[in-house]
Amino acid sequence: MRFTVPAPRAFGLLLGYLADLAVGDPGRWHPVAGFGRVALLAERRWYADRRDAGALQVGVLVGAAVGAGVVLEWVARDRPLLRMGVTAAAAWAVLGGRSLRREAVAVGGHLERDDLAAARVQITHLVGRNPDTLNAAGIARAAVESVAENTSDAVVGPLCWGALAGVPGLLGYRAINTLDAMVGHRSERYRRFGWAAARVDDVANLLPSRISTAVVIALAPAFGGRWGRSLRVVRRDAGRHPSPNAGPVESAFAGALGVTLGGVNTYGDTSEDRGTLGDGPPPGVADIFRATGLSEAVGAVVATGAVGFAAATATRRRSR
Repeated sequence: MRFTVPAPRAFGLLLGYLADLAVGDPGRWHPVAGFGRVALLAERRWYADRRDAGALQVGVLVGAAVGAGVVLEWVARDRPLLRMGVTAAAAWAVLGGRSLRREAVAVGGHLERDDLAAARVQITHLVGRNPDTLNAAGIARAAVESVAENTSDAVVGPLCWGALAGVPGLLGYRAINTLDAMVGHRSERYRRFGWAAARVDDVANLLPSRISTAVVIALAPAFGGRWGRSLRVVRRDAGRHPSPNAGPVESAFAGALGVTLGGVNTYGDTSEDRGTLGDGPPPGVADIFRATGLSEAVGAVVATGAVGFAAATATRRRSR
């Protein structure tokens, strides 16, 4: 008798999430890094200081990622165990929660030892800011903000799109997010070429960022905050942030942790005002560790919901 899996997408998401929780990103041959190298080659070939050139890059590369997901699910359509395995592998490849928290904890460790030079090097693994302009307080703020934003981008986003669209959703979302990280900047080079990547990423993260915000608000009391204060900070301050998706999430973290985030960040030769988010003092070293704990809790809640949604969807399909 052949072994079957009643909800391969749900079980695949669960296994992929647990693999990321236990192991994190592979040290070598990471699929996302491979996609990044392909994107860099495409940029060298197609780059032009025009929006349509950037839109071509996004369309081809994201389309290829989604298409690969469609093919993989089609090949496994009548083999539930294989479909579960493919979904688990894709989820593990695109999730980045453990690596995010590991990098942030390393930053906090350097700051605890008053090793500012090492902390400046470590923070470059999380943010694109000029580390030479950051003191200890600036590094702590950068780490907490990165944990907040990337909880949505590297954990909640993949889980949401995996639950909604399976392997194509997982691969397509990560392709969009990677392209935005590479070219979706407001620098002179990417102001027009990166426009499409940034706008598509805004759309793809609209739902995940709101889910992230809601879960952070709900979890605030478990991390020394109050859900009412976190909600108030989001309503008041989210719009001050230039990103429509990072603003709500970072505001929710600021309110839940009782700190103030935001301010002016320097990226190379350019500076950007991220607004002031929250009411409390600037974050310190301890707040980095609190933020990673909150991030892990958000991931657990959303993973439970995503797996439950995928299982319920599979049950409805079988009952038709």
